[in-house]
Amino acid sequence: MAWRLTAMAWRAPDWTRVHRDEPLGFWAMPLAVCSIPYGIGSRIRAWSYKRGILKRKRLPGFVVSVGNLTVGGTGKTPAVEMLAGWARENNFRVAVLSRGYQGKYREKVLAVSDRKGIRADCTDSGDEAYLLAGRLSGIPVVVSRDRYSAGLFARERFGSDFFILDDGFQHLELERDVDIVLMDAERPFGNGHLLPWGPLREPVAQLARADAFVFTRSSVHRQVVPDVLSGKFSDTPVFFADHRASEIVFPDADRLETPDFINGKKVVAFAGIGRPDQFRKNLEELGATVVHFRGFRDHHIFARQDLETLIQVREELGAAYIITTEKDWVRLRTLNRRVPELAFVRIAFVLLSGGNRFFRFVADAARKAASR
Repeated sequence: MAWRLTAMAWRAPDWTRVHRDEPLGFWAMPLAVCSIPYGIGSRIRAWSYKRGILKRKRLPGFVVSVGNLTVGGTGKTPAVEMLAGWARENNFRVAVLSRGYQGKYREKVLAVSDRKGIRADCTDSGDEAYLLAGRLSGIPVVVSRDRYSAGLFARERFGSDFFILDDGFQHLELERDVDIVLMDAERPFGNGHLLPWGPLREPVAQLARADAFVFTRSSVHRQVVPDVLSGKFSDTPVFFADHRASEIVFPDADRLETPDFINGKKVVAFAGIGRPDQFRKNLEELGATVVHFRGFRDHHIFARQDLETLIQVREELGAAYIITTEKDWVRLRTLNRRVPELAFVRIAFVLLSGGNRFFRFVADAARKAASR
């Protein structure tokens, strides 16, 4: 037992954590040097699109991007789900456009779902696109490495005219009407350095392209705008949101429970997301006693042995359940292993103060685009 837990605990550095708050020691200098050409390239690319040297394309409809400035862990997927659901309820002909990260599709464009149901599997589409397709009934989810082609496909096949770009802030080739940038409320810029020294995909100055900022994982006690934003980008609207558990789902037992169901229960938990430590914290805030936790890399492809080991750990530690995230469950289900004690936590993206103002902001922009 002891050797297995030790082996499971060992893994390569957690770069999300390193980029957030840990010194890099020996690696600091080489990574800092590598970040210089990365930053130069990023600035040249943005300048080239701004000056028209690199051409941008426009889709026939309203385009809103949901993206971020850093790698991983700001909650884009639940934010896209929230926005798409609102658009559907307000009778927009919405489609979600994604690149299908880590999907193995070979087509130029893949319809993960149409208005009737899911048409692709997780392996082809990637976990995030598949998750959105499952959660957004009646809304097409289309993946392509060329988001413009995905949008034209959605327009021609489904009549869509309200396009949501999932993780679109850096996809400069496609013009958009609204750029929404998500930032973690606790550490919006991580350690403040560009890749690979830090988590920043672009220099902070590129936030000038954004039309709105949303601070995620906020609470009523942490609705504070960093000085760099309140100073340089004081005219950009700011909103606050939180990720909240909405239900506990036992897929192999066909069972739903409220979040407080795990209060006081011993659980084994694991997560392969941008910030697995945050998932553990969320479980503990729900009152669960986490007797063993395993963090995997973001988008980890699970092997059957990963699951079998966790099942055995649960039995040996006397835990009641194995708990994971919904995105991890999407990848796990391909193993075709029924585990009635395994559950995932479904997360809702909840706007805090100013929620109505956020949706008015998007609706006004959509009306303006329709009048072009």
